Amino acid sequence: MSRLSIILLIAVLLSALYLVRTQYQSRALTTELDQAMSEARRLEIENDRLDVERRAQATPKRVEKLAREQLNMRTITPAITHYAKLPSQGASTTEAVRP
Repeated sequence: MSRLSIILLIAVLLSALYLVRTQYQSRALTTELDQAMSEARRLEIENDRLDVERRAQATPKRVEKLAREQLNMRTITPAITHYAKLPSQGASTTEAVRP
C-alpha cells in the first residue's frame, strides 16, 4: 500500500468513528428530549387535575356545607340577629366604653 492509501484509510476510519459517536450522542439527546416532553405532558395533566380540584373545592354549595358542619354556622334570620345600640348622645366616651 502506498503512503496515500494508508492516510486515506486512517481518515476514513476516523471519520467512521466520529460518525458513530455523533449518532450515539444524537440518540441520547433524542431520548432525553422524549423523556422531558413526557414529563411536561404529565405535569400539564396534573396541573389540569389540580385546577379542576381547586374549582370543585371553592363552590358556594361546598363552602356553605363546610360552614354549617365544621364551623357550626347558620344562615341569618331576623330572629337571631343582634343589633348593636349606639350610646346616648349625652354620655361621655368613657362611659360608653365601660361595661
